[in-house]
Amino acid sequence: MSELTEREVESALKTVLDPHLDIDLVSAKAVKKIEVEGGTVRIKIVLGYPAASFREQLAATVKETLAALVGVESVTVDLSSEIVSHAVQKNLKPMPGVKNIVAVASGKGGVGKSTTSVNLALALAAEGARVGILDADIYGPSQPAMLGLSGRPEIVDGKSILPKTAYGLQSMSIGYLIDDDTPMIWRGPMVTGALQQLLNDTRWDNLDYLIIDLPPGTGDIQLTLAQQIPVSGAVIVTTPQDIALLDAQKGLKMFEKVNVPVLGLIENMSVHVCSNCGHEEHIFGEGGGKKMAAKYGVDLLGSLPLDIKIREQADGGHPTVVADPEGPAALRYKEIARKLAARLALKAKDYSARFPTISIVNN
Repeated sequence: MSELTEREVESALKTVLDPHLDIDLVSAKAVKKIEVEGGTVRIKIVLGYPAASFREQLAATVKETLAALVGVESVTVDLSSEIVSHAVQKNLKPMPGVKNIVAVASGKGGVGKSTTSVNLALALAAEGARVGILDADIYGPSQPAMLGLSGRPEIVDGKSILPKTAYGLQSMSIGYLIDDDTPMIWRGPMVTGALQQLLNDTRWDNLDYLIIDLPPGTGDIQLTLAQQIPVSGAVIVTTPQDIALLDAQKGLKMFEKVNVPVLGLIENMSVHVCSNCGHEEHIFGEGGGKKMAAKYGVDLLGSLPLDIKIREQADGGHPTVVADPEGPAALRYKEIARKLAARLALKAKDYSARFPTISIVNN
């Protein structure tokens, strides 16, 4: 009987698909090392996205696949995640202390974008990433209430703002700096200036992902973010309703025009399940997100239900992912978060740090 070879093991691993990437582990360049000694096989796999709740399942699949090879007696799988910075718009560089900025946008209000943003951020954190969230809605900040936070943030060095923290999530919002009943009667330039100040003056601490919860629409703030802030990717939140989809398409096209990759769509409020009888009803229509994703060649990252608990938990300052971490809605958020991060992992990496900075000094 011929000895087992590394090539045979690699060929077997090409049959193991990563469901978040929709490609096999070898093509995804996740297999970093293959060692074969007699009947003992050792595999090192490094995923480019956080996947704490998925690693065990993937490792079991790898072991099962390799155990079927002739000559294999034991399989050891070392599986981890490594998150790197990804390319941003031309002429911009990633921010210090933040590897990747992901914008969460919607074409119109009322689609549950802020609730989705905070739960996605918490889901990424639950999967093992260091995550922050910036509430970019200057006129109607909602993240402080959703995270159960209040009060002024601490200022250090007379200029840097320390982010407030809840559930392991670093956060910043204009809502921490003004009273709840104070209206922001500002014109566009003041609003965009405030956004840049909140982003740049906050001392983010070694984040893998910074989620920016954008206000609805395609106005000044969205354009400022797309043109002046280093964004690795964007996510569009919509409902299946035709009107919402029309507006979501405008948001998608805006990001395309400024060369910010759209990582995918999230269809919120896709189906209502009656809490009394369990009857399912598509109140806002059906299949809209899937059709839009197919039309524009982007991924539908997932669908979320219209569930009163999601609203109640966010309003109460305990978003679903932390309020009921093993519940069906939280598991959906985690699945969507892994897919979002996995799609980003396939994008070009940032190599700006490898290039020297040239400065000219007059003697």
